[in-house]
Amino acid sequence: MPDFTTLPDLALRTVGGSVVAANDESFAEKESLIRPGRPGFKAETFGNKGQVYDGWETRRRREPGHDWAIVRLGMPGVIRGVVIDTAWFKGNYPPHASVEACAMDGYPSPAELAAADWVQIVPKVDLKGDAEHAFEVSDEHRYTHVRLNMFPDGGIARLRVHGEVRPDLSVYEGLGLDLAALANGAVVTACSNEFYSAPNNVLAPGLARHQAEGWETARRRDEGNDWLVIRLATLGVIRLVEIDTTNLLFNAPGAVSLKGSVDGETWFELLPTTRLQPDTPHRFRLEDAPAAAYVRVDIYPDGGLARVRLLGTPA
Repeated sequence: MPDFTTLPDLALRTVGGSVVAANDESFAEKESLIRPGRPGFKAETFGNKGQVYDGWETRRRREPGHDWAIVRLGMPGVIRGVVIDTAWFKGNYPPHASVEACAMDGYPSPAELAAADWVQIVPKVDLKGDAEHAFEVSDEHRYTHVRLNMFPDGGIARLRVHGEVRPDLSVYEGLGLDLAALANGAVVTACSNEFYSAPNNVLAPGLARHQAEGWETARRRDEGNDWLVIRLATLGVIRLVEIDTTNLLFNAPGAVSLKGSVDGETWFELLPTTRLQPDTPHRFRLEDAPAAAYVRVDIYPDGGLARVRLLGTPA
């Protein structure tokens, strides 16, 4: 898959995405488009609407036109690429699709979104059945919603909208916030190892339900240690560090340390090497920490973290 797929999925349900409207969902519900994980399938599983699909499927169209679904991005941002996945749709996939995007402040209704100024970010393209289709997007605008169009009808399992988060942080003026939250614009820019799961998982909202929803490295067989670098949502002063090893029973790190940086090159200590316990949320207060734009999290020697929270105030 292209490089853009390493960026966060702005539309994912677990980061607040929602399929707010669709013109038709006769066979399978529109909400499936933004579910986490790969689509599932079990042959000869029939319900009142026919074969059960883990995706969005419309009826056979008998009149001119096409089907569409509008997705509110859980994290508004600059879209770098889109993946349209027709997994398991073999005789009922749409032959063509396109994607549009718009930016609307506040909390627009489906009717207001339908009347919005939509910009085409993926032109009408050919699709195959039971396949992932990746399309790069060259557009520097910030968007809040996307509209998936399929021509003329059929089924699509997943829509992934990868990009760079661009939130409105003005709502936190005068307040503290999680400077390391993916939803606030933080992102992992470097990582020593991501053998089992992606490092950006530690910045995701909510609690990890199992260890795959955190970051886990391979077992080290040398004298080094694993680490990741987080670019914070904004330059800020960190007051509280939360290191969560929930679900990591036998593969939690033995210890952790944190360093901060303004430019990502010169580093200063934030948290000295500190012992960790398995399956435990840890909280450490920082006193008089300098402002930082980057934080390096070192774990010793390897293992995994469920979440990293860096609570503080913008500088």
